[in-house]
Amino acid sequence: MRILWLLLTCLCAPLSPLFAQVKVEVVMDQEHFLVGEKLVVPVRITNRSGQTLQFGTEPDWLTFSIESRDGFIVAKNGEAPVTGDFKIESGQVATRRVELTPYFVLNRIGRYQITATVRLKQWDAQLATQPASFDIINGAKLWSQDFGVPSPGGDTSRPPEARRYTLEHANFLRSQLRLYLRLTDGDGGRVLKVFPLGPMVSFGNPDHQIDRQSQLHVFFQTGARSFNYLVVSPDGDIVTRQTYDYAGSRPRLQLNEENKVVVTGGARRITASDIPESNPIATNVATPNP
Repeated sequence: MRILWLLLTCLCAPLSPLFAQVKVEVVMDQEHFLVGEKLVVPVRITNRSGQTLQFGTEPDWLTFSIESRDGFIVAKNGEAPVTGDFKIESGQVATRRVELTPYFVLNRIGRYQITATVRLKQWDAQLATQPASFDIINGAKLWSQDFGVPSPGGDTSRPPEARRYTLEHANFLRSQLRLYLRLTDGDGGRVLKVFPLGPMVSFGNPDHQIDRQSQLHVFFQTGARSFNYLVVSPDGDIVTRQTYDYAGSRPRLQLNEENKVVVTGGARRITASDIPESNPIATNVATPNP
């Protein structure tokens, strides 16, 4: 064991100045992910070398490995694309974000560690980050509904593709409850998208409606007097996001006379996260005479 330790010390000694000059880190935006949720890994590079460094010219300049806490190596479906050259001048910091969901088989619940390796071609050297931990967890199912995807041009000569909306919630560290949407095929075996709709209160159940275009309307409470309203397309894209407040009456989903899903009651509040982007109502200001 002593000989092995001495050997590792000798191998790492030439690189120790390099670690002081260039720092590479995995800085996760979140620590908990649902099965199938998009896993985006930010890699932060700090350059203190005194010279400009170039990255991204080679397809393997940045690679990743993931293993479970019990030492199980997560299988890969391929290497994540990372090409796209950029430079970091001395004294600067840059972050490269890479989505790894399609390239690793992360379908088991558990705690994992991810390591990134950066290769510096101009120095013929490589740097590995300290492992960063994250959890793959299950969400609690609240509601599920199968639906048909409308055919382009209204074609009715063949059966529509079957898909399934599922609403789930997950409690992170027993302090934050989030509402999630899971979009799968009709059998639920192929996950198309999993993403958070937003925080929700524990004492309110979300309202949901599917309209004639197979869009999912979701309305849920986020605070004591605040609510979120989202519309999601059959492809899992958010087409509408709005915020409502309790104002004399509780806002809720309802079908109007034209059989369209609308929000009634309460008062809408314009926010920076609105989709489509909303502009506050302009206030008319009188211009003084010269």
